[in-house]
Amino acid sequence: MFLRFLRERARNAQALYILGDLFEVWVGDDVSDDYHQQIIAALKAASDAGLQIFVMHGNRDFALGEEFAQAAGARLLPDPYDLALPEWSFVLSHGDALCLDDPAYVAYRAKVRDSAWQARMRAKPRWMRALLGRYIRWRSARKKRLEQRYSDLDGAATDDFLRDHSYATFIHGHTHQPAKHDHIVDGIHVERWVMADWHEDRGECLVWDGEALTREAILPENRP
Repeated sequence: MFLRFLRERARNAQALYILGDLFEVWVGDDVSDDYHQQIIAALKAASDAGLQIFVMHGNRDFALGEEFAQAAGARLLPDPYDLALPEWSFVLSHGDALCLDDPAYVAYRAKVRDSAWQARMRAKPRWMRALLGRYIRWRSARKKRLEQRYSDLDGAATDDFLRDHSYATFIHGHTHQPAKHDHIVDGIHVERWVMADWHEDRGECLVWDGEALTREAILPENRP
């Protein structure tokens, strides 16, 4: 479904922003398989057709590097990223940096986002990093089996974040709780849009048409 999206719907846009967790796990640009290469090739084909593609790191694919970006025809974005368009201003983020209710996750994120830790990780043999990838996938699957919900963003930290980014419309993912939240910060109304994750039977993208931000469902080819 995502491959068809890249071949068809995405090419009607000027740019595509992927806000993290494009892959379930990524432990180095030299550790991939046919499944990952198929997605990279589809991204490159869309890029070659004129689509600008921007990718942000998530909590699962934190090790995406410039080799991946070049192969995919994409540009890696910092987190957060201020997107100033002629009509409106947005701030984009994966979102996990503001999930402060889980101390264990906060510590995990600080470790895997540390450049020195990543350098040591990338220096390890591929087989060892592949084992790390399996462990990350196992933890994710275990969380789903236990029906543990991701915590929402911390309210006070989010308000500070919106102030720091000039009250721009905030778009993020990570929490798997798609919604539109209305924040009143210093008397200013600010929208926060949470993106949905993709499944085999349904995906979703947010579309900016120059006037409004809307959600658009992406469905399998045989569904209306």
